[in-house]
Amino acid sequence: MSSGTVVGLDIGTSTVKVIVAKEPNQGGYMPEILGYGQYQANGLRHGYITNRREATLSVRKAVRLAEKSANTKINKVFLSVGGIGLSSHKSKGAIMITRADSEVSDLDVEKAIEEALAQIPKQYITNRRVIHNIPVEFYLDGSPVLGNPQGLKGTRLEAEVLFITSLEHHISELIDVVEESGLEIIDAMAAPLAASLVTLTKAEKIAGCAMVNIGSETLSIVVYEDDKPISLEVIQIGSNDITNDIAIGLQVGLDEAEKIKKGNDRGEDFGGAQKKLDEIVISRLSDMFEIVDAHLQKIGKKGLLPAGIIITGGGSRVTTIEDLAKAYLKLPSKLANIGCNIDDKTCHGNVKIKDAAWAVSYGLTLFGINADENGFVKGSSVNKLFKQTLRQVGGFIKRFLP
Repeated sequence: MSSGTVVGLDIGTSTVKVIVAKEPNQGGYMPEILGYGQYQANGLRHGYITNRREATLSVRKAVRLAEKSANTKINKVFLSVGGIGLSSHKSKGAIMITRADSEVSDLDVEKAIEEALAQIPKQYITNRRVIHNIPVEFYLDGSPVLGNPQGLKGTRLEAEVLFITSLEHHISELIDVVEESGLEIIDAMAAPLAASLVTLTKAEKIAGCAMVNIGSETLSIVVYEDDKPISLEVIQIGSNDITNDIAIGLQVGLDEAEKIKKGNDRGEDFGGAQKKLDEIVISRLSDMFEIVDAHLQKIGKKGLLPAGIIITGGGSRVTTIEDLAKAYLKLPSKLANIGCNIDDKTCHGNVKIKDAAWAVSYGLTLFGINADENGFVKGSSVNKLFKQTLRQVGGFIKRFLP
């Protein structure tokens, strides 16, 4: 793999997607795509591994296609972690400042985050691994801190932290599949966060928005406010459910139902069956947006996201989906454009892929290019714990990053 090249590997339920990219030309921000490959994902269900051998073969074939497309050998990747095992939990932890001069240190911040993790009830963390911790808010002696608390003076530091977790056995099997494919994992990121890097603007994340990613078998929701993720959830429903409903409603086989769904996405007219088809699609999408609405109500953000809903993923191509989202959620709604970026700068480079289904793998390349020497995306609030996870389950990453 040539110097300056990064690879994003997204192992989804329906397809494995690989993007090879390099740093943008001078004045640009978005990675320049050199090549890409995708292959049907076998051996997966709802984003988790069900057959390691089949999943490994799918990864190998997708990688080979990407190698051919980019004319380069791939041996290291940035990996996405997704599936229904992905979840988040917000917790608070408080500690007393340890230094004699009462100044908040990096160690104090680390201990406050660790205390927040310790406060999560066992039933929410058993058999799970923390892959990200994201400080949402700090309080010093009861008052909110604007920015980072390091260097301020006080007595008691409290941290409100969003912990993103995944099922431990899912992470272990995912790592095994990638390593058995002959690849080294440089780092990893939760799939919804990776997608948000290339689908949400900084202005949207500051104002408050929700990215809704409709995959083949999962629906993921990540909510941003003040430029930080404040909630992440993955639900077991996806575009395959629309296919199944079409098969039952129109009494056709699954292959034919999938063709009809994709044709409907492109605006094709199905004559007398169009009305019934529209009813089927709208009914299932309504179920999805009701789930999104319930989640926003649960976290206290129902109707309170000025930047609204940004819809992405392979299931986002359904006709009128933006209008449906707006009607059900009472919020501005739009389809994601993976040509946008986190700093609202002009997009440069050879961006060949506009399909939002590639958002996760493309976001991983942006993460890889913009990660500093400690594995953080410059300017990002996302702290990484995945390197510790890799080490604990037999991986090779050396550093622990709080």
